[in-house]
Amino acid sequence: MKPYLKKIINHKFFKRPFEFLKYKKAQIGNTKLRKTIIVVLVSTILMVGAIILFISPIAKYLIEKHDVKYTGREIKTGWVYLNPFTGYIHISNFKIYESKDVQALSMEDSVFFSATSLSANFGIFKLLTKTIEITELTLVQPKGIVIQNKEDLNFTDLIKKFTSKNTDKTPIFHHVNILGIKILSGEFLYKENTIPINYSVKNVNIDCPGKRWDVDTVFAKFSLLAGVGSGEMKGDITVNIKNKDYRLAIIVHKFDLNIIDQYLKDLTNYGKLSASLDADFKSSGNFIDAEKATNSGLIVINDFHFGKDTTEDYASFDKLVLAIKEVSPKKHIYFYDSVIISKPYLKYERYDYLDNLQTIFGKKGANISSAEADSGKFNLVIKIAEYLRTLGKNLFKSNYKINKIAIYDGVLKYNDYSLTEKFSIEANPLFIIADSVNKKDKRVELTLRSGIRPYGNFSVNLSINPQDSTDFDLQYHLKKLPASMLNPYLISYTSFPLDRGTIEFSGKWKVRNGFIESNNHLVIIDPHISKRIKNNDMKWIPLNFIMALVREYGNVIDYEVPITGNLKNPKFHLYDVIIDILGNIFVKPPTTPYRTEVKNTENEIEKSLTLKWEMRQSSLVADQVKFVNKMTDFLIQNPEASILVYPMPYRDKEKEYIGFFEAKKKYFLLSHNKKTQILSTDDSLEVDKMSVKDSLFVHYLNRHLSDTLLFTIQEKCINFVGWAHINTKFIKLNKERENAFLNSFKEKALENRIKIYNIENSIPYNGFSYYKIEYKGEFPKYLIKAYNQMNELNNKAPRKWFKKDRAKIGNHL
Repeated sequence: MKPYLKKIINHKFFKRPFEFLKYKKAQIGNTKLRKTIIVVLVSTILMVGAIILFISPIAKYLIEKHDVKYTGREIKTGWVYLNPFTGYIHISNFKIYESKDVQALSMEDSVFFSATSLSANFGIFKLLTKTIEITELTLVQPKGIVIQNKEDLNFTDLIKKFTSKNTDKTPIFHHVNILGIKILSGEFLYKENTIPINYSVKNVNIDCPGKRWDVDTVFAKFSLLAGVGSGEMKGDITVNIKNKDYRLAIIVHKFDLNIIDQYLKDLTNYGKLSASLDADFKSSGNFIDAEKATNSGLIVINDFHFGKDTTEDYASFDKLVLAIKEVSPKKHIYFYDSVIISKPYLKYERYDYLDNLQTIFGKKGANISSAEADSGKFNLVIKIAEYLRTLGKNLFKSNYKINKIAIYDGVLKYNDYSLTEKFSIEANPLFIIADSVNKKDKRVELTLRSGIRPYGNFSVNLSINPQDSTDFDLQYHLKKLPASMLNPYLISYTSFPLDRGTIEFSGKWKVRNGFIESNNHLVIIDPHISKRIKNNDMKWIPLNFIMALVREYGNVIDYEVPITGNLKNPKFHLYDVIIDILGNIFVKPPTTPYRTEVKNTENEIEKSLTLKWEMRQSSLVADQVKFVNKMTDFLIQNPEASILVYPMPYRDKEKEYIGFFEAKKKYFLLSHNKKTQILSTDDSLEVDKMSVKDSLFVHYLNRHLSDTLLFTIQEKCINFVGWAHINTKFIKLNKERENAFLNSFKEKALENRIKIYNIENSIPYNGFSYYKIEYKGEFPKYLIKAYNQMNELNNKAPRKWFKKDRAKIGNHL
């Protein structure tokens, strides 16, 4: 080609159109590709969206259509979202209903399990390796109910349904992994129909990493709140699914133990229990073998109350603290840092039939025996008792150590209602301390100190060989106990009460290999018998004659009783008692003038300082009239003197007697068809003598009382008559006594020199209501003379031998 033609062709004027056509051609090709890609992408997205859009309702439809076929339960769901490409599933308002059998029993379309939302992530590609793997499973606000009827549970049908019957069949999937399980704000209810039990927990949160098919252990953290009452609990647990080993760490704060009270109803005829639990506790062991447990940590039970109802306790304490270093029955290790109980209270009562424990748990614990014999019924209280027995099974054969055992400010109370009148005594306050109880120590020292109410003190010192319970030293001392406290027994068995006297009882025991060397010393100072009480249900024994034999001429009963032999067959040596009785028979008669002088002097002092009232007595007897006249003469002869009077009624005993009389009175008027409410003197005496244990009278009371938890004749009379009526009668009684006492002074215009103070609420030392009398200014000469005479007598044998003891007792009038 010619050069000029080539130049013309290469000129931009001719070149640009060709380049433009080439560009347009390429552009057209790219547009088609883009459109193709866009179409493919849009189609794919639409297809995936369509699959997701339609598969979710299809999944909801299939779940609700085939629910009964595959689970035996009806299942309802809200919104269902299923993404088959990512393996994500979400179900809202998920509900599984109870089986038809349970619904038939409950007569309602009840929900077995529900959740606000259920979501899970499945490993899609894991399915290619025949492995089901859930990488995350979350339940939000699940609610479940477990219903038990003896051995049957409301999910037993599900267990049977999903238990493989053909073990030889090759499974479709080789492995199952469930990872990342979470339960958020759950609530679970447990119902047991036979006892019954109704208990729940709420705000349950569980975080579990899950379990792989080739790993035996499962770990989970949990927290929850009590559904009934208050309290919270949190911790973590590790369980070996294969061998059933476990490790548990738990922290509990003020957790209400209401569930224990519900299980107790299966063991008791009545009663109420309440308590709360604090704990920081660790345990490892095996679910099958309880002895393999190793426990440590702190357990505190607070505000424990168990009794007749919410107002009357039979047992209680403020706090029980168990600080455990290590307890392992299998290893024979029992190492406690401390066991401390603060303000324990225990009340034991005897009734005409059984006692307070047997009325609750049945005769000889029949209710407990019956519950233990019923193997088809689960009772948590029995299971806890069995577990504690297992833990303490080898205690004394093992290495045990308790750094401190202590009972602080306790109360032990004993009431006996089986007598004619109530007997009551209590150890209060009670302290028991034992430091370093160690099996390796040669001796363990324990001290007990207690007050006795209404009067007295008691102490015990015990030194025991921790490796041999038949090797110990014991010292005890009971002192300042009024003899009148025994009046309910004395009245029931002899008809004679005591209105004076103080008991002291002490002893020392040395026991080696079960063999006893002991000396026990009983002293009763100045016992005095009051006049006989006549009643149809009282036995009669000539207590005056017996007292003449056992009481020495110094007006003291003083005996030493050695005990030897062994713990299984002790021998009581009564030669000191026999010798003293023989001595009293032959020695006391020549000392009659001396004893008469002592008795008259004591009576002179007592009558000058007190005016004793018999139960329900409202007027003065002849001797008391003479005594009051003596005081009026003294005031006339001594114009500057005055008398102070302190009423000391035995409030509880007086009201007890008023209740007896008023209840018997109503029965007497009805049984004798009396129209009037006023009794004649003879009728009053007949009512007084009537036994409160009379079968017809008791039957009459039972017919007119609806409360089946009244076990004592005192309670029955009070409820029959009414507290208001008894209190009115008590106030009237005290007013009548005051008027009877002041009558002689008013007649001689001396009432302005008598000051009667308000009633004091106390228990009189002598066991009777009385007026305590004090002289302001001049003392009566006869009283001064009696005091001087008594001092002389106290400084002579044999009374001088007990002068210090009388000084310790003091004047309780």
